[in-house]
Amino acid sequence: MKSLQLLPGTHRQKEIVKVRFPYDLQLMVKLKKQKGVRWSQNLKSWYFFKEDFRLNTFYNYFKNIAFIDYSALKQETKVGKGFNKTKKESSVIMSDNHKKLLDTYLDKIRLKNYSPHTLKTYRNCFSRFLFYCSTLKKEVAEMGKKEIEDFMLGWKQKKNPSASYQNQMINAIKFYYEQVEERNREKYIVTRPKKASQIPTVLTKGEVFKIIQSILNLKHRSIISLIYSSGLRRSELINLKIKDIDTQRGVIIIRGGKGKKDRQSIISRELILQLRAYYKQYKPKKWLFEGTNDTRYSPTSISKILSRAVKKSKIYKKVTPHTLRHSFATHLLEQGTSLRHIQTLLGHNSSKTTEIYTQVSSQEIEKIRNPLDDFYVSNSGTIHPETGCIVPLRTEYKENKHHKGEYIQ
Repeated sequence: MKSLQLLPGTHRQKEIVKVRFPYDLQLMVKLKKQKGVRWSQNLKSWYFFKEDFRLNTFYNYFKNIAFIDYSALKQETKVGKGFNKTKKESSVIMSDNHKKLLDTYLDKIRLKNYSPHTLKTYRNCFSRFLFYCSTLKKEVAEMGKKEIEDFMLGWKQKKNPSASYQNQMINAIKFYYEQVEERNREKYIVTRPKKASQIPTVLTKGEVFKIIQSILNLKHRSIISLIYSSGLRRSELINLKIKDIDTQRGVIIIRGGKGKKDRQSIISRELILQLRAYYKQYKPKKWLFEGTNDTRYSPTSISKILSRAVKKSKIYKKVTPHTLRHSFATHLLEQGTSLRHIQTLLGHNSSKTTEIYTQVSSQEIEKIRNPLDDFYVSNSGTIHPETGCIVPLRTEYKENKHHKGEYIQ
């Protein structure tokens, strides 16, 4: 009989349930139909986020097809580096008092209209803080500034989280005291880490065209083309509806983007023609790009499409869907578009965020004269293309059919 193994794990700082099995097409097709299932290239495994996984539902779905080994789920589940949460600890976190407190906390987040992603992150962070309060045998409301600072320092030393996740933990705790209990703002003496300042990876126009041309499937090609053409985030693309494409004005309307903001962006006239052909062939009902059962298209599938196209195009940069957004902004800047207009098209709150593209724009960089060039000019020399040696500046190296090469004065 076929077999499936369920294993605990962590991915992107969240608890997951991995699904492992020897390659089997039938199992794979059935698994893909499960709500919430994802594929991780790094883990080389299918997985569910633990908070969305229902063992009974999964068991009943596969029980007549395969043997399901879930013994590993009964054991301790690793949560990050240095944190082990047993069943006993889970029951402490989800006690009646904690559950009511957590529900109140989450309701407040929903009232503030925070994104589902923020809600999940804050829930995870605040749950860890609840467990810490239980170990001290203190109510959350009784926790003083010193205890909160001790928690943050101890958690930081044990788990060694990323700078981004540390900031999220601090903000999640502050949200409870300042928004739920409505206390005055408090400053905690915990060094807030700074995010690493990294310049984005940018493709050339030729590389973007090469990637798009390598995609033969009309739907897939339209998805990648639209991300680049309008500078979209992946989440913004999957939330597009058919009515959001204004073909008369040549714009695309992004509703409820990052920060719950609506905005408009440009769209290629040639791409509009391609989208019309796509619409006639695929006939989407609600969402511009739909997956199985007329649902929104999967973000993971978009990454897979792009990854295959990049590999096929023999491009060796690290390319993600967001790289296309970075490339869109950089190419606009190189064409002479003002930073203010680019900021509006991308939906950035601050112009400082948009200014990062001046660091990767080849047009801006080419304006800077390299001081090493002055050395060769002052010494009347240049570099030989093959030997790397300095040769007279006015000497030209030329290939011909009779010799490998010769110097022409």
